Amino acid sequence: MHRALRLLLITGTAGVLMGACTAGTLYAFQSSLDSDIVRIPDALPTLEADRPPPEAGVGENWLLVGTDTRSTGTTTGKDAAARLWRPGQQRTDTIMLVHLSESRNRVCVISIPRDSWVSVPGRGKAKINAAFSWGGPALLIKTVEKLTGVRIDHYAAIDFQGFSAATDAIGGVDVEVAQTVRDPLSGVTWQAGRQHLDGEKALQFVRQRVNLPGGDLDRIKRQQALLDSIADKVLSAETLANPVKVNDLLRSLTKTISVDSGVTPGILRSRVFELAGLDTLDYVTMSVKGTGMRGPQSVVYLDMPRVRDLSRAIQDDRVDDYVRENDGGNAVDQVR
Repeated sequence: MHRALRLLLITGTAGVLMGACTAGTLYAFQSSLDSDIVRIPDALPTLEADRPPPEAGVGENWLLVGTDTRSTGTTTGKDAAARLWRPGQQRTDTIMLVHLSESRNRVCVISIPRDSWVSVPGRGKAKINAAFSWGGPALLIKTVEKLTGVRIDHYAAIDFQGFSAATDAIGGVDVEVAQTVRDPLSGVTWQAGRQHLDGEKALQFVRQRVNLPGGDLDRIKRQQALLDSIADKVLSAETLANPVKVNDLLRSLTKTISVDSGVTPGILRSRVFELAGLDTLDYVTMSVKGTGMRGPQSVVYLDMPRVRDLSRAIQDDRVDDYVRENDGGNAVDQVR
C-alpha cells in the first residue's frame, strides 16, 4: 500500500472516531486507553554511567520481548497485576531489537537468538535469556547494550496470552509455509501453502522448533514472518478503514503489553502515524557462528565481528546499508 493511501486511511479513521465522539467522550476514550497501559518502574537501567550515552539524530531503539513462563497466568499487560516479573520464573522466548530510523521511514527488526552465549553484567557468561530471568528488563537491557553498544530508548513486553489476543483483534493473519511439516509437541501439521492463523494457531506456529531444519533459527524466521503479516494487516484498508477494528486493536494492545515508564500515549500514537509512512521494513537475525554445549546447556555462539558491524550500523542509523551490503535481510514471505 502506498504511503499516501495509508496516511489517508489513518487520518480518515481518526476523523470517523472523532466525529462519532464529543470532545468529552474522546478524552475519556484516550484516558481509558492510557489507564490500560502497564508501565514498569525501572525497566530501563538507572545508572547512566553503565550505559551507552544518548545521541541525537540517529533514530530510536526499542527492545521488544516476548515473555515465556511456566505458569499459565498472564505476565504482561493490565491483567498481570503483581506478576510482571518474578526472579527465576520468567524467560524471554523472543528478543527483538527494533531500530526506527531518524526519518521514521525505515524500520529494522533484529532478532537475537535466546540461547546466545553472552556476557551478563555482574553474572559472567550465560545465555542471554537468563539475564531476564535473573534481573528482569533492566538486566536484559544492560546485557543487550553491553553486547551491541546500542542504547535502548524504550522497552515493551508481551506474553503468549497477550500475543494471541492481539492477533485475534485484527481477525487473524496469513502466512506462507514452504513445505509440509509436523510439530510433534503440539500435534499440528502445517500444510505447505497459505495458512490463516487465529491467535491460538499463531502461538503454535511461532513456538515450534522441533522438526524445523534450522531449529530455533527457523523459529525466529517464523516469528518475523508473523510480525510482518501483523504489520501488513494493521496497515491494511481492511483494518484502518474500520473504526471498530481500530478500537479493538488499540484496546487489545494497551491491555496486553507492558512498557517502560517513559512511554506515553503521545509516543504510541506518534509511532502508529509514523508507520503509515514506512518505506522499508527489514528483518535480520544477529549473525551466528555456530552452536555448542556449555555443561548441560545447548548454546548459540554469535559471530562477533559481524555483530559489531551491525551494531555500528544501528549506532550510525544506517542499518539499510548493512542489510544491502550483507545480501539483504531475512526473507519472510515464505518460511519453513
